[in-house]
Amino acid sequence: MTYAKSNSTRTQEACHRDVAGGRRRRRIRTYGIAAAVVLTASTASAGCLATAGSPWGDGTPGTPPQVHGSAVDFTVRGGTARVDTGSLRVTGHTGDGASLPVSGAARQELGKPGKVTVDGDTARWSYPDKKLTVTAGSEHGRLRMTVRSGVDQNLSWPSTAPGAGGALQIPRGEGLRIPVSDRFWNSREAGLRGTEVDLSGGLTLPAWGYTQGRHGVGYIVPEEVGTSLGFASKGGRFGATAQHEFSQREETRGYTVHFSLTDSSAVSSATNYRDYLDEHGKLRSLKQKIRENPEVERLLGAAHAYAWGEARTAKGVNELRELGVSRLWLGYDADDQPMDRQAVRAAQRHGYLVGPYDSYANGQPAGSADNPSSKWPGSVYPDFCVRDWKGEVKEGFGGRGCYLSSEAFRRAEPGERYLDDRAERMTANGADSYFLDVDAAGELFTDGSEGHRMNKKRDRANRLERMRKLASDDKLVLGSESAGSWASSVLAFNHGGQTPVHDGLWKLENDREKWGGYAPAGEPAFFFKQVELPAAVAKAMYDPRYRVPLYETALHGSVINTGRWELPYNKLPEQKTDRALMSILYNTPLNFTLGDENLTSTGKEMAELQRYFAPLHKAAGTERMTGYQRLTADGTVQRSEFGDGRLTVTANFGSRDYGSLPGGCVDAKLDSEAKAQRLCPAGQG
Repeated sequence: MTYAKSNSTRTQEACHRDVAGGRRRRRIRTYGIAAAVVLTASTASAGCLATAGSPWGDGTPGTPPQVHGSAVDFTVRGGTARVDTGSLRVTGHTGDGASLPVSGAARQELGKPGKVTVDGDTARWSYPDKKLTVTAGSEHGRLRMTVRSGVDQNLSWPSTAPGAGGALQIPRGEGLRIPVSDRFWNSREAGLRGTEVDLSGGLTLPAWGYTQGRHGVGYIVPEEVGTSLGFASKGGRFGATAQHEFSQREETRGYTVHFSLTDSSAVSSATNYRDYLDEHGKLRSLKQKIRENPEVERLLGAAHAYAWGEARTAKGVNELRELGVSRLWLGYDADDQPMDRQAVRAAQRHGYLVGPYDSYANGQPAGSADNPSSKWPGSVYPDFCVRDWKGEVKEGFGGRGCYLSSEAFRRAEPGERYLDDRAERMTANGADSYFLDVDAAGELFTDGSEGHRMNKKRDRANRLERMRKLASDDKLVLGSESAGSWASSVLAFNHGGQTPVHDGLWKLENDREKWGGYAPAGEPAFFFKQVELPAAVAKAMYDPRYRVPLYETALHGSVINTGRWELPYNKLPEQKTDRALMSILYNTPLNFTLGDENLTSTGKEMAELQRYFAPLHKAAGTERMTGYQRLTADGTVQRSEFGDGRLTVTANFGSRDYGSLPGGCVDAKLDSEAKAQRLCPAGQG
């Protein structure tokens, strides 16, 4: 295997431009194992896949759709896509003669399609029996299809079921690569078979895909609201089908999907999505965020930790610095013992960022609320509770109180200043950062309450606006939980987006005997007690053979991503080595908890890991992930690249040596250094 771009890929990069934005679009390197997209006969002579007159160039008409009876052919990058109007089945044909199942037929009976009409580069047809109309055309080298419905109904489409050797790319947490014939993922113990997840909340990107041999297919749903992705096993093969709800109330009567022919890279679907964000001006970089708020720069090279007990005091903060923790994001829970002004000042003297963990999502009766963040003035509870269209209250997480309506807050502000007053009170100690739980995670809500009705799109818009205010107007370094890509423009960091949660985790966390409860106050067992995950949960969440950096491929250099706060590095001892290697491979920080008993021991461990990580993250944290490769067939050795060679990382998750790299170790090389630096977190090598 060579560590270089193929000539055809270099030709592509020299030619391929985002004409509309005037920006060069970088392509993920595949280091020689992922075949470059094959030039079609019509473009090979020009030496480029896209030219000024193409439908993916500057928007001027290119090759019009070709109608062949009930089939319509569209020119896309790398070949053609054929749509069967009788069923919405889509088949891709690459320039080298391969045929790919882009989508199976729609699951619903569509009825007889109307006549196809072509206007320029767009084809149109309808399904009168279902009151559906379809428009389709080429855009930026992809097939863009929009289905509109005149009534409320559901559509199960597109569906993907690659052949036995294929693998799905699913943006669950950081990302999963699931071989379609893998016995584990075809079983119920893996936790995906038979489930359905919203694109706006259950997945971190509204994009997925698969690879098959030298080729692949990518899917993008630019408007996530109203669409979910379901998983099933049929004949021992794992597949995915999108489900869209056409709803006038939810403003989802239009449904657009972009289809792409991609390559064999394990992150090709995420590369495709990052290109889409670039083309449409939807990507805000960390460099932009740092220019707008220089404090964001202090996240580069920083470890992340939540403080309890002694760790929240000036003495505890000073001890961390003495132990060698050079940069740190330090958060604390929304309880009745926040960090005081003296502790915050000590942290800021050391260059740390300090922020409270807060939530605008939960309301409880003031006299019985189980945490201060659920207490609100006046009649916010219960007046602001989300209710369904029958008037029934939407219970809060874990049956606690209710979920509060973002629309109710929006209509009350700025007159009542509920949110402004909350933020001012939470940062009165001088905190310069803020962690706003749930807002960026989506479950988005429809609220049927008479005084503050909203649909899910309005809920999302409200959340984006209040996060934007905290970040831009209040100049706080903002983070949120398990942030979907739709929230990446307003956030600097994201806790939890790296974790592909298995539902079995929630069952375990609810077992206080095994997981731990909320005592003692200075070091709650819920966060500090070490736990062994059930085998299936551990495999689904942390087995490096199935993990791929889809989120980093799409959003590295835009938002800093970490694991969940109740799954700190010190909580799961059996996963520590793999998580440390992933941190370096993905160029993302680890998350810790610090309390009365472990402040010194965990502080030392954190400082040791940070000494290795900080120079790498300072150099590449604002750069794109420009390369990823699985170096061995079993996926236990992986390589990543950032900033077109600024940082190259090779991680060996296996037990055998890979060349000179021992198992359980990682080599990282900055382009400014003569040789790679090695880390063996478990002491090997």
